Amino acid sequence: MVISSQQLQAMMDKGQGVAARLLDRLPKIAQERIVRSLDYPYHYPELDPFVKCLMAVQLKQGKTGIVREDIAQSRIFFEQSMQLLKSKPTAIRQVEDIRLSLHSGIVQARHYHPAPAKKLPLIIFYHGGGFLIGSLDTHDEYCRLLAKHAHAQVLSVAYPLAPEHHPSQIVQVCEDALAWAHQHSKQLRILKKRIAVAGDSAGGNLAAVVAQRSADKVYVPQAQLLVYPAMDFKSRHPSYFAYKDGLVLTDGDIELVTYHYVERHEIALDDPLISPTYGNLKNLPPTYLITAGHDVLHDEAEIYAHKLRQHAVTVKYVEYLDQTHGFINMSFVSRRAKKISIEMCKNFRKFWDRPRS
Repeated sequence: MVISSQQLQAMMDKGQGVAARLLDRLPKIAQERIVRSLDYPYHYPELDPFVKCLMAVQLKQGKTGIVREDIAQSRIFFEQSMQLLKSKPTAIRQVEDIRLSLHSGIVQARHYHPAPAKKLPLIIFYHGGGFLIGSLDTHDEYCRLLAKHAHAQVLSVAYPLAPEHHPSQIVQVCEDALAWAHQHSKQLRILKKRIAVAGDSAGGNLAAVVAQRSADKVYVPQAQLLVYPAMDFKSRHPSYFAYKDGLVLTDGDIELVTYHYVERHEIALDDPLISPTYGNLKNLPPTYLITAGHDVLHDEAEIYAHKLRQHAVTVKYVEYLDQTHGFINMSFVSRRAKKISIEMCKNFRKFWDRPRS
């Protein structure tokens, strides 16, 4: 099956979401032909052909990375991109936007409850977006999948973004949200005060930092779910150089995030506030850590998993070799991304429920 450039353009004219879903239904051999026809210059033989298609199309359109020099425009672009991919959201019995009155101020959040009449554990979720972009809306579908398939309440927190806010302010809001949930466990009907923290990319970084900072506090989380997290601003590992071009997250993105989140605020690159791999790793909660095989952040996340094990932390490390950064945001258009996102949610709950000695 051969797709001509005219047919591909006709797909795109129907809308990005529709076009992406049509591409996803093509046989892999047809997807690979499209990649070649678009002169995609990068050689990633193990990458999901559908992802390669999307990357090739974006490159042909002159689009690279997720962050631009203009942060305000980057936020708008990311929101619009996610809206264009959207289809029917996963149904959850109760979804409510709420305001959290925290010590650090008033923060917006979104509460998902798949069974409001039941007591269920709570997962506090911090969205990705390089600390600069992203919102409750950009990660709404993943939170729905998490609530449904982990069979848990989810509280997605709209933490303040950089560069307008210092990392210490951002982290404090995220920690305060955890403390708030613990304080309101009865009102939220949290099962046995079981609370976990979770996040993807920058949100995974924040979840890890919060887990470290709260390790000796009454509101310490009982588990953490870290999805392709950013763990180390100081070091550049082999995956950075292998996958810094032609994929979702590029070296240009990393440089802009490092500047706006770290260097503008004059923080050392190895400060545990922003690089949890250099933090205190003792007495941390059981950790379920996910990486994508084709991701600049792959190695630093894998190293963090090894470090946790060395400090006697219970760790489940799962690697999706054929995926790249950001795959949980692709569940509207990629059957593979949706399948593994659901798998992650189910397996995290099994991991969390496992009796510990």
